[in-house]
Amino acid sequence: MKLKEWPETERPREKLQQLGAAALSDAELIAILLGSGQKGVDVVSYSRQLLATFDGVGPLLCAPAEKLLKYHGIGPARVNQLQVVLELSRRYLQWQLKRGDGFTEPAMVKDYLTTQLRHQSREVFVVLLLDSQHRLLRYEEMFHGTINAAPVYPREVLKMVMQHNAAAVILAHNHPSGVAEPSQADQRVTERLKKALSLVDVALLDHFIIGSGDPVSFAERGLL
Repeated sequence: MKLKEWPETERPREKLQQLGAAALSDAELIAILLGSGQKGVDVVSYSRQLLATFDGVGPLLCAPAEKLLKYHGIGPARVNQLQVVLELSRRYLQWQLKRGDGFTEPAMVKDYLTTQLRHQSREVFVVLLLDSQHRLLRYEEMFHGTINAAPVYPREVLKMVMQHNAAAVILAHNHPSGVAEPSQADQRVTERLKKALSLVDVALLDHFIIGSGDPVSFAERGLL
């Protein structure tokens, strides 16, 4: 049965208009975004197959273009659509953090860092510079490394902090291997940066590690 032959209450666009976006499933939202399926497959079924292949919305949106293009029915235009959705979500979360709302909801900070770092194929070390009200001043990817390590230079972090007159800092980096557990090297780097920042009266609020599961917070683990 073609989508237009479905009962009106089951068609994604009609459901969106009547019930709002929150009432739609992941597949229905992706179906509206894509607009059409493939020959012999309606867009909702195609979207379900796509989500099953990529193991959900997050991995789908974070997937690199070369991987998406290998999937039947995904061309450059659809890759662009998916990348635009991810970038809009990043910018929305960044806007929330700059307003200060995000730091009343720690989960929002984790979500923002996840959208920024989980798709990275190499380790990236990030510094979030905050003002005295803990609003986001700047997100800076400071150090890039190999698949399992990134060199970190406290002097460069201090220069960035002083340049933007930050009052507090949050650190973050990804583990491309997927395992978000802090290593001894991670803990040593965190301690070095905490001591260096204390010399200029800048607080280190947290250090997050982004892997394939839930982000790990040093503050929540009692490691700061």
